[in-house]
Amino acid sequence: MKKIILVSATEFEIEPTLLFLKQRAQIINDVFIFKNLQISFCITKVGMVNTAFELGKLNGKHFDIAINIGVCGSYGSYSIGQVLNVTQDQLSELGAESNTKFISIDDLGFGKQIKTINYPFNQSLIRKLPEVKGITVNTVHGNLNSINKIIKQYNPDVETMEGAAFIHAANEFKWPALQLRAVSNLVEVRNIKNWDLPLAIKKLNLFLISLIKKVGEEK
Repeated sequence: MKKIILVSATEFEIEPTLLFLKQRAQIINDVFIFKNLQISFCITKVGMVNTAFELGKLNGKHFDIAINIGVCGSYGSYSIGQVLNVTQDQLSELGAESNTKFISIDDLGFGKQIKTINYPFNQSLIRKLPEVKGITVNTVHGNLNSINKIIKQYNPDVETMEGAAFIHAANEFKWPALQLRAVSNLVEVRNIKNWDLPLAIKKLNLFLISLIKKVGEEK
């Protein structure tokens, strides 16, 4: 059996998949047995610190597939509800200021800002998704000046609050990994009336359930 771990910041973002498995899978010690899969969940809470802490508890465990699931903000190229494969992420705030200049953690010589999935989980359904690059932030952008600055600095496709931490942990543990994100809002001057979380979560979980069914049929 393949061992899968589904990682999400909140239960809300993955609730439809949880409901699907509760209705169709056998549950043994909090692990869902579905077809050829053993599926575990890790709800980290929001943010890269919480994500790193909760995934760190899994040190020594092996999973054949690790999937990070959640919503994201789009910098304009992708529409609300679209499901994306984030293959590269970046700790955009990690570094130092030198007056008006930002010095990345790379340039400081203390680490790497960019996190790329070293052990990608490849499957035919996934290959149909757009591959995008993201940034991981502590403060989501909602100010025009800071948005323009981050576009000029990194030109990201999307932003999240956990992605790079997930990729870092998956790489360290040598887990085949996938970061699935659905766009809930555009990165713009903050206006939650323009957001559509229900649509993003619906589309995200429909794709995830299809993926679980497909992988569960594979030998």
